[in-house]
Amino acid sequence: MFAPFLKMHGCGNDFVIMDERAAPLGLTPARAAAIADRHLGVGCDQFIVLEAASTHGVDAFMRIYNPDGSESGACGNATRCVVDLLARESGRQVFTVQTISGLLPSRVLDDGRVEVDMGPARMAWSQIPLSADIDTLHLPLSAPGVSDPAAVSMGNPHATFFVDALDAVDIAAIGPALEHDPIFPARANIGFAQILSPERIRLRVWERGAGLTLACGSGACATIVNAARRGLTGRRATIEVDGGVLELAWREDGHVLMTGPTAIAFRGEIDLAALPA
Repeated sequence: MFAPFLKMHGCGNDFVIMDERAAPLGLTPARAAAIADRHLGVGCDQFIVLEAASTHGVDAFMRIYNPDGSESGACGNATRCVVDLLARESGRQVFTVQTISGLLPSRVLDDGRVEVDMGPARMAWSQIPLSADIDTLHLPLSAPGVSDPAAVSMGNPHATFFVDALDAVDIAAIGPALEHDPIFPARANIGFAQILSPERIRLRVWERGAGLTLACGSGACATIVNAARRGLTGRRATIEVDGGVLELAWREDGHVLMTGPTAIAFRGEIDLAALPA
């Protein structure tokens, strides 16, 4: 059975999006992992399934799979791509997308960028979650070249290391062990941030279940929150990721707004019957 898909990206963070709003396609975690494989499938940082909304006022439910088949609760760049897709379908500019972590109000700006309300930053150790009651602003965690991260949940767990020279950090070498450290019972996304000025940050993220990506939207949200908590920046900043630029704002009500571009790479079809069930 051949089914259509759409390949999109936000600042290089790329997604395969398939639509189950009209009818189920049998998109299991195993099939999600097969499609996400960059050698044997289409290839993507996350595989996105659109499902029909079951809540009044919600435009679509977005299910997020990591390349290993595990589910993620939040993905800001994917949300922007989904909102762009919904806007192209409807001609509207304001939407609400639902994930397993909650509702994400979003809007398409006049310049074509998409703004997403990523919800409130959660800073309690049990909300992230951590394995014990630990100060989330200073975790007892280190690896060669990095130490003393801050942690927060943006619908998924994040830890942010602040470093003097980002290029000097071997993220691929230390990322896997940090992601799986026992302090994170559900694993974690590990960010490495260099403060360029009080209004500008450079960021790279080792994503849980995906590895090093060109951009991580929820990681950018976690970074502005943790940087502001540390007094390194204000509550608004431009964040440079490998694939582009994101604008972040941590509002006084605790919600984090993320704004950035989206792009369609290509459309295609895939034979689902040829994939593992």
